[in-house]
Amino acid sequence: MTTTANSARPARGLGSIIALACLALMLVGITAMLVWPRLVQRNVSPIGGPFTLTTQTGEKLSDADLRGKPFAIVFGFTRCPEVCPTTLWETTEALKTLGPDADKLRVLFVSVDPTRDTPEFMARYLQSFDKHITGLTGTEAEIAAIGKEYRIYYRKVPTDDGDYTMDHTATMFLMDAEGQFSGTISYGEEMAMRVQKLRRLIGGSA
Repeated sequence: MTTTANSARPARGLGSIIALACLALMLVGITAMLVWPRLVQRNVSPIGGPFTLTTQTGEKLSDADLRGKPFAIVFGFTRCPEVCPTTLWETTEALKTLGPDADKLRVLFVSVDPTRDTPEFMARYLQSFDKHITGLTGTEAEIAAIGKEYRIYYRKVPTDDGDYTMDHTATMFLMDAEGQFSGTISYGEEMAMRVQKLRRLIGGSA
């Protein structure tokens, strides 16, 4: 009798576990049916969103101004010792490879150090890179807002000499003509793949 009673307990426990698992799956299914249509209806994009910033020429530029032409956007700062100038140089070389097709694309370099990166300073800095690259800066609040839209990370890091540098996301985001996220280019990605992705973005042959 003891053996039979002990054997029955696991069976009842297993039944309870199965019942709870079925209930959990049912709740997940119901949640998905309720939430997913709302996400589709809102056309939620995982990356990107509205912004208004100031270009290196002092003009205002918003996401609405970019509609109709694809763009690539990368975040950095002018005093960046390696990552930012390397990214901009590689982008310059890629745009040269695109030839006339480069006119179908805009590249945005958004400062995460707006205190020091004034439009005038960015204008001088960007003279060393391709003309299709537009520098963008703004207030701390404006940069924080676009940073949130593009899900990037950045923070001020004090240095031993009393100054500071910036840690930040180095990924370039590719956005289509409707402002929807299309893909990324990683820091240091090989040039052939970089060019291929830009051609695909502008609708040219890969």
